[in-house]
Amino acid sequence: MISTFSVHEFLDEDSETFTYVVVDNTTSYAVIIDPVLDFDYKSGRTDTHSAQRVLHWIERQNLTVKWILETHAHADHLSAASFLRDSIGGQIGIGEHITQVQDTFKTIFNLEPNFLPNGSQFDRLFKHDDLLQVGNMSIRIMHTPGHTPADLAYIVNEQAAFVGDTIFMPDVGTARCDFPGGDANTLYDSIQTLFSLPDSTDIYVCHDYPPEGRDHQCNTQISQQKQHNIHVNDNMAKADFVDLRQQRDATLPMPRLILPAIQINIRAGQMPTAEANGTVYLKIPINLL
Repeated sequence: MISTFSVHEFLDEDSETFTYVVVDNTTSYAVIIDPVLDFDYKSGRTDTHSAQRVLHWIERQNLTVKWILETHAHADHLSAASFLRDSIGGQIGIGEHITQVQDTFKTIFNLEPNFLPNGSQFDRLFKHDDLLQVGNMSIRIMHTPGHTPADLAYIVNEQAAFVGDTIFMPDVGTARCDFPGGDANTLYDSIQTLFSLPDSTDIYVCHDYPPEGRDHQCNTQISQQKQHNIHVNDNMAKADFVDLRQQRDATLPMPRLILPAIQINIRAGQMPTAEANGTVYLKIPINLL
């Protein structure tokens, strides 16, 4: 099958996150997937260097951005979705189950009363099997919970799947399931749904944590995942995966940026309302997570 779209990746080395720009080559319409807002934890300062790199490339290519798509509310980087929407246009989309994540973290952070956990911060909340038409690209929404309740994969023209944190490169495995609302049984089932795609389907991961001796990579195929993924493959029973995943999760530290990231990302990349002194604050719950 001849592809009518192209994929361009941008690696944020600090968080090891891939942002993607997917372009319909006929109309020059584009979508951005999982953009990064830089954040220096020591100073509490944000920066748009990573997002500007994506923005400037889009402008040089004379593309029209239709959508800025989030695979989920990330815990390891801040989202630049709102910055990009304000700079270049497009609508911000995420899965409909973001409301569950918002409700959970509104309680954890005791957020302000005017923060509504109804998804209204985003332009559209996607349901499983929704379709987006962007030029000649048909983007099918696949709900892939487990890492969080709201994870999605975006399937472009049934040829490429942008899977967020549902699965990583085969030699890295799968994402943790111990965040609020995560579940290893559910993640296994979601991965089986991904594995129902044709073996030739390209898989684009959101993060890569390469073992020593390998550079960062963003792309593999369903066939490679089925054969070689170290956590879940054609020879891995569900009970064995769940046991492996739960044991591994029990050893993992919290992500470095989870506290600021979640507070921003459940707001579609927007900051909380400034307080009476004009300063924006993020919260750190003590002895809770």
